[in-house]
Amino acid sequence: MKLELVLGLEIHIQLKLKSKMFCRCSADIYQSEPNTLTCPVCLGLPGALPVPNREAIKSTQLLGAALNCKLSGFSKFDRKNYFYPDLPKGYQISQYDLPLCVDGHLDLFSKRVGITRVHLEEDTGKSIHENGLTLLDFNKSGLALVEVVTEPDFRTSTEAVELSKLIQRIVRYLQISDADMEKGQLRLEANVSLRKQGSEKLPTYKVEIKNINSFRFLEKAIKYEVTRQSKLFESGLMPEQENRGWDDIKSVTLSQREKEEAHDYRYFPEPDIPPMEFSSKYLKEIKARVPELPDKKVERFVRIYGIGVDTARVLCESLELSEKFEKASKETDPKRLANLLVNKTDLRNLDVDNLLKRIKVKEDLLDESALKVIVKDVINLKENVKAIKDYKSGKEQSIMFLLGAVMKKANGKADPLLVKEILRKEINES
Repeated sequence: MKLELVLGLEIHIQLKLKSKMFCRCSADIYQSEPNTLTCPVCLGLPGALPVPNREAIKSTQLLGAALNCKLSGFSKFDRKNYFYPDLPKGYQISQYDLPLCVDGHLDLFSKRVGITRVHLEEDTGKSIHENGLTLLDFNKSGLALVEVVTEPDFRTSTEAVELSKLIQRIVRYLQISDADMEKGQLRLEANVSLRKQGSEKLPTYKVEIKNINSFRFLEKAIKYEVTRQSKLFESGLMPEQENRGWDDIKSVTLSQREKEEAHDYRYFPEPDIPPMEFSSKYLKEIKARVPELPDKKVERFVRIYGIGVDTARVLCESLELSEKFEKASKETDPKRLANLLVNKTDLRNLDVDNLLKRIKVKEDLLDESALKVIVKDVINLKENVKAIKDYKSGKEQSIMFLLGAVMKKANGKADPLLVKEILRKEINES
């Protein structure tokens, strides 16, 4: 029996805010000592009341609009009940049946991927396992966390990775998160199932691979899980519905626990936070704030500047680089500028003024054909015969003497690396 992959993603994004989701504790946790950015609210102490972060709600709605979702006019928070050491309240404030954003989509590889929902919740604390102990740091507890849930529309690991990268770029374009995976600001979970090839029915089970922190690991974990589940089917067994974790050292997924269903979490409306209502005027204002997104910018760069699609994609990988290219292109040839930024990565770190200065210097340099004439003249001079013989006998340093002669004759208007290349070629052929 031939099997095919049925895959959906859950993408968790920490929002870039000054304070946490339901309290005034600083959200800048990355240089702080453990358990120094906490308060009764994010520690879940008795009597503490949560107050939603308005900017977190706006950021979530902005992302939903960018993902072509319907923005809900009525929404609420819910309690998701489960017991784990890094969840101090014994429940997480999340969203269940009335999320902020629903029914969106993104286009990828000429196919449309459905976005089921975009909802807002609070992050948990951090568990650190060392020397046989589990240490808890609650600085991360209560950070604003957006979850993007896709439909099970992926049929290859490549599709899943590319959509994850696209959402990372979109989030950065919206400037609502740095989405730094090394800091845990973007975390991926993959729901992996297999079904008979050609079937339209969804599988009756799914295996969720939790907390993947790199695109490379996402691809590896999916491929491993497809192989593992295929072997089970070949043995006449059905894979268990469970949560598994990715072990990047052993390159395997490991069973963690049985996968919960919604009823296991005993969701109910958060009693300490009133429901939220949004006017149509407010939601229109949110939609109007969505900037030009990466894919649209790629199309415009190709159309306006006459550059290739692959080149445009590199320039649009970050908002900063794309804006730098557009500003600098007003002062120089866009095609040449695009090629330099793609091929000379050191130029990308310069501000626009210094970038233009470097390009101006390059524009004043002699081209390859002019340099070949000068190089041949230098090689044919009697006083350079010894240096040429020394170079041919293996004295690499002799090329520097000849390089100096060429640079002098070119009045310094030459790229030393190009001159070296031409010198070596001409000497070897002479």
